[in-house]
Amino acid sequence: MKLAVRVTALAAPVFLVACAVPDGGLFRDERYRDVHLYGIFADRFYRGELPYRDVFVEYPPGAFVAFMPPAVLPGGAYNAAFKSLMALCGIAALFALLLVLVTIGVRGRRLYAAAGLFALSPIAVGPISLNTYDLFPAALTVGALAAVLRRRELLGFGLLGLAVTAKLYPLVLVPLATMYVWSVAGRHRAMRSLLVLAVVAAIVVLPYAILGPGGLWDSFHAQSARGLQIESLGASVLLGAHQLGVYEATVVRGTTGAATRDLAGSLPDTIAALTSLLQLAAVAAVWLLYARGSRSPERLLLASAAAVSGFLAFNRFVSPQYVVWLLPLVLLVPGRTGAAAIALVGASLVLAQIWFFHYSHVFQLEGITWLVVLRDAALLALYVLLAVRLKTSTPSSEKTSRQLRLRRRAARSVAVANGSQRSA
Repeated sequence: MKLAVRVTALAAPVFLVACAVPDGGLFRDERYRDVHLYGIFADRFYRGELPYRDVFVEYPPGAFVAFMPPAVLPGGAYNAAFKSLMALCGIAALFALLLVLVTIGVRGRRLYAAAGLFALSPIAVGPISLNTYDLFPAALTVGALAAVLRRRELLGFGLLGLAVTAKLYPLVLVPLATMYVWSVAGRHRAMRSLLVLAVVAAIVVLPYAILGPGGLWDSFHAQSARGLQIESLGASVLLGAHQLGVYEATVVRGTTGAATRDLAGSLPDTIAALTSLLQLAAVAAVWLLYARGSRSPERLLLASAAAVSGFLAFNRFVSPQYVVWLLPLVLLVPGRTGAAAIALVGASLVLAQIWFFHYSHVFQLEGITWLVVLRDAALLALYVLLAVRLKTSTPSSEKTSRQLRLRRRAARSVAVANGSQRSA
């Protein structure tokens, strides 16, 4: 714990400086994406208008945990306050990331490298780094993993329950974490942990479900019934075909309450349904692979990164800020697989940042859509990489890898001792 605190204290100032670099970053007036909507919803909430009942909201109920605090400040301060809150969430995610690594025995170069990469990540994320609330569920998710690995299962599942109410994607970690807790603490502890998750989720969601059931259902339906969004994997296949002249793509505004730009037509609708099935299959495959292997902490972290990458790669809607979900998770993956995963996530962020200020050209199906194709290919490659590594990660290979690390540490210790004796 103390080591994680020390490294966080060293890396946090770097993270804050990096947050100030992009347009729309910390200490900057510009705002991008949906931060203005967050402020409107929070202000109407404080004026007595209940979300889902009195006003349509496309975000899950748990998102208001992030939306509301900045709105208590005087008018005009919401934008800066929200960015500051997201910066704090980023530091919390950084600490949770380091706590996970320290818990599984990581020290030295890899620990500081992970801290440095995460601290500099806002530069790669770009203008959306603090203008969306995705750092909030990301911090909760990694915090939940840290708590579970440190045998604070009830706390971990409580954090995971809150994360699920803010964004749906942490739900894919629940079976993995349950299997892990079952193996290390028993069935009773696993069931109690799931109960805590359900209670936390109910505390957040039930008030809205009781006071505005129709509006809450409309919100979930608006998200689930989206068409094939232009930045999704399925759409990128058609975008590539359009650029090659073998398909005529048509971009329209989404027909649900959730704001989106989709591809219209029977083929995009079919591909949208197919990608949803592939999404379920991709996540289920990770659950199965994890269930068939050892329940070590390292495999839990690897499976968590694989499950989230599969959920994102095959999602109908893939906005640039969603890649933030993957940032802390891929930094938990060791070795060459981890290095390759970090490179793929970095490439995804940079590619999205290039077209961020040229969305009109994307919607007009100009040549810049090839960047969308490349980004989605990188996310797909990330899922395949992590899933294959999970499949080949056996107890014997983990044991061998751990023995090699111990031998290297012992060799370094002997070398240092010999050097000290010679100097003496």
